[in-house]
Formats: sequence, structure tokens, C-alpha cells
Amino acid sequence: MKQSSLGLSNTVKRTRKREFLDAMELVVPWAELVALIEPYAPESGRRGQQPFAVSTLLRIHFMQQWFKLSDPAMEEALHDVPAFRDFAGLSHWGEHIPSESSILRFRHLLERHKLADQILATVNALLQAKGLQLKAGTVVDATLIAAPTSTKNEDKARDPEMHQSKKGNEWYFGMKAHIGVDADSGLVHTVRGTAGNVSDVLEANSLLHGQETDAFGDAGYQVVHKRPDARPTVRWHVAMKHSKRRQLDKERPVQALLEKVEQIKASIRAKVEHPFRVLKQQFGYVKVRYRGLKKNTLQIVTLFALGNLWMVRHQLLAMGQVRVQRA
Repeated sequence: MKQSSLGLSNTVKRTRKREFLDAMELVVPWAELVALIEPYAPESGRRGQQPFAVSTLLRIHFMQQWFKLSDPAMEEALHDVPAFRDFAGLSHWGEHIPSESSILRFRHLLERHKLADQILATVNALLQAKGLQLKAGTVVDATLIAAPTSTKNEDKARDPEMHQSKKGNEWYFGMKAHIGVDADSGLVHTVRGTAGNVSDVLEANSLLHGQETDAFGDAGYQVVHKRPDARPTVRWHVAMKHSKRRQLDKERPVQALLEKVEQIKASIRAKVEHPFRVLKQQFGYVKVRYRGLKKNTLQIVTLFALGNLWMVRHQLLAMGQVRVQRA
């Protein structure tokens, strides 16, 4: 169970941070995720500073994602915010606080062993076991994530792995997050990160998990079924081009039916917008934090795993199957 820091948890206002952390305390599968990471963690018993518990560092890592905190800012927040200390299991002011170096080393451990993908897979396997992912169909889409355009840095250059992309009449610099979403539940099952200038259709078939029979995409995926990596067992339902749809005469029965089909496809595709909303509005992730695609993609994968849990938190709590004890 969570403990109180200086007894303040019973006296301070129930802020949004506390409400949020209380919800995530209940729905994150802590025991399973700690068991996933522990084989790669440093062993205790060596000389010098003893490593912090994986459960503590994992909770700190997740708070970084939820509250947009850098390594130094996370260390300061642990000193300043009792709710953060409580959530991390650092319940007494006399306890040692992980330094920004410890926080950084844990993130590098996750990156080195590609554990973000395994975190997403572990979360989704548990959600599927609870009947929250049907995997009968997949909706694909991509969103642009901005990167700093300034050259006022040590290298005097922008990140070479980020590129410009045009959306409408506007140009953007950064990367793209491509996702495959379960058409029924709206949960993310596959994530790919690319430079901003990579066409959406190039990644489309890699976003399928292989068990679906139908896939959905917007008008940008028009030729996806003709690509060399297309799967013959999957039926693609791609939106009609806007220019062609505007020309439909809804007074004519056949064209009115085509319009109705487009509306149905659009209602299914709408599921893919919810994960993006959670990523950008709930977690505030609108700009990359690191240099290079690999590090930023791993962070995005982790955010979508946590986003899945956030989207189904009410169902999980209603099931009465969540655990309240710490890992």
C-alpha cells in the first residue's frame, strides 16, 4: 500500500496530480513490468551506492513521461513534491533520493535492451486477457511530432534524423509517430517512429499485427494494398479522396450509398484519434525531448503503452481486478 510522506497525504488538497497518480497506481501492472525489467537491472551487493529498486525507478520513469520532466527536473520534483515521493515509494524525508544520473542510467537501461516495446507488449497482453482488445481490425494513422529547429547548440546544426514535412499549406520539422490501433477498443498495438518526411503509406503494412482481417486508413493510404509488403489476407478500407467525395451527388441512390459508406469508415477511423489526443493533451507530448529517432521512438512507445492503460482505466477499475499493493 502507498505510504504517506510526513503525513501530508491526509491533509493536503486532492490535486489533479494526486488523483491522476492514484488512478495509475491501480491500473498499471507493476508486478509484471518489474519482473520484465529486473533481469537487466544491476545487482545489489557491490561496493559504493546501492542501486535503487526497479519498482522505484520505473515509477519515476513513468512520472517523467506523464509530467514532461527532464532528468534534472525529475530529481528536483522528488525533493519538492510529496505526491511524487509517495508514488515512487520514497515515503520519508530521510530516504535517499535518486539523482538525475540514476534516473538517466535507468532510462539508458530501458533503451539498451529495447524494453519499451516489451512494456507495450506486456500491457497489451494483459488487456487482451481481460477482453479489451479483439484484434479483428486495425486502424492506421500517423501524427507529426515537432523537433527544435534551432541551430544554437553545441553541434551548430539541427537533428539530422529529423526532417521537414508539409501538411496542408504548412511546413513542419520533426518526426512522425505511426500507430496501428485496434478498430474495436481503440488501443494501440503497434508503434513506428520515422523522420517527418516519410510517407504514411510506406509504414502502413508494418503497423498490422498479423491477426486482423480488415484495416482502415485515411485518404493518404490510397495505394497501400498494391505495395510489395501488402498482406493478401487483409482487406483495406481506405477513405475516398476529398476531391472525389465532394463531387458525389447525394440525390442519386448509388452515390448516396457511397457517401454513407464513407461516413461508416470515418466513424471507425475516429478510434485512432483518441490515442493521439491522450499523447498530446493528457501527457503534453508535443515536441521531441532527445536527439535521434531511436530515443524519441522508445519514449513514444512507452507513452502509448501508458496511454492504453489510461484509456481503459474505468473498465479496469470496474472489473475489480486491479491490485492495490506495490510491486
